[in-house]
Amino acid sequence: MKRHKMKQAQRIRSHLKQVNLFAAGIDIGSRSHFVAVPEELDEQPVREFAGFTGDLHRLADWLVEMGIQTMAMESTGVYWIPVYEILESRGLEVLLVDARHVKNVPGRKTDVLDCQWIQQLHTYGLLRGAFRPPEEMVALRSYLRQREGLIASASDCIRHMQKALRQMNLLLENVVSDITGVTGLAIIRAILAGERDSKQLAKLRDKRCRSDERTIAGSLEGHYREEHLFALQQAVECYDFYQQQIKACEGGIERHMREIEGDNDNDQDVPPASKPKGHNKNGFDFDVRSQLYRLAGVDLTEINGMSESNVLTIVSETGLDMNAWPSEKHFASWLGLSPGNKITGGKQLSGKTKPSPNRAAAAFRLAAYSLANSKTALGAFYRRLRNRLGAPKAITATAHKLARLFYRLLKNRTPFIDPGQDYYEQQYQERATRNLKKRAAALGYKLIPESTGGLQESMC
Repeated sequence: MKRHKMKQAQRIRSHLKQVNLFAAGIDIGSRSHFVAVPEELDEQPVREFAGFTGDLHRLADWLVEMGIQTMAMESTGVYWIPVYEILESRGLEVLLVDARHVKNVPGRKTDVLDCQWIQQLHTYGLLRGAFRPPEEMVALRSYLRQREGLIASASDCIRHMQKALRQMNLLLENVVSDITGVTGLAIIRAILAGERDSKQLAKLRDKRCRSDERTIAGSLEGHYREEHLFALQQAVECYDFYQQQIKACEGGIERHMREIEGDNDNDQDVPPASKPKGHNKNGFDFDVRSQLYRLAGVDLTEINGMSESNVLTIVSETGLDMNAWPSEKHFASWLGLSPGNKITGGKQLSGKTKPSPNRAAAAFRLAAYSLANSKTALGAFYRRLRNRLGAPKAITATAHKLARLFYRLLKNRTPFIDPGQDYYEQQYQERATRNLKKRAAALGYKLIPESTGGLQESMC
């Protein structure tokens, strides 16, 4: 009996064995970082290092001296970035771990216990590192996020311009679709230059504007006040400044994309686009499609709903190597677009997708929403689900389908072919007919097509 228990104990211990013997755990903070190494390696296995660059290099020296091969840290704000980059430059394996996976620290929560708990979990191989794209994509991602922030700041300036105009009862936004368009900016700059005659201002109307001069002149009879004109002047100057910054950021994006080695460096002939390029106010000034084709070896913008901006955002977040995910299902799950599987007691409680701040998932959702009026197979799929489940669920389901298509194109380097709306409707009708026949057969009935094209029930 005693020997049997000893064998059971050995079998249990074999399931939980130390995988990473030379592992460290780091608790990231804004002012300092606590680091824990195995107790057998140093008399002081837990040390605190300040957040200064010199201290981070001393931290790296200590870990190398201890023979540490791998380490895990929490993704706390942006404080982990310099630590991660410095340690990775020393050739150490660094795992960036979701804070939700290591939050259950036994006992009272302190920084020392946190780093020791992370080190213990990592020693037994219980932590998984978060996905991080290659360095060239990380740099591209930083450029794009900076540009996104500049566009948001420029949008704030537009709202300030609208507020100043509204306070002077200049209802320009009611007669032009965009006050920062050709007509809107021309009128605003003339007002700031001292022009007050509404008829003269209306003559600045662009010929493509839908409102006539008389309507525009009526909207520009306002109550001019010095303080509101001052606010308008500053808003316009801020808007112009951010537009210059956006142009400079796009120049950096273009230069960086040209420096990245792609799969199609020897053959840069881009096939002609099968769909017309729509107007996008926040689009790029350079040929993004050609650069994307050079890097990926396949035209990802051919996927219905995927614009150049969307594809560039997704590529910067996921990279071009799909081998990081074993299958398209894993890729969709990482994006947070897969149906949930919250099951307990054999009963499924919820099928909702998990909330995720993933920017690539947001880009896929935006692409799915743009398919509302598309006469394509994906557009028909979205509209069918929207009528049955509502728009939010239909957007998520269509984004899930787009993500899987994106994965296949990059994985297999095959071009996208749209079967068309009619083909999808035909396939859906045939699938629905087969299901109806199966249900009728299970109930002892048989479905017979009518001459008019409908379906008729009859007894077997």
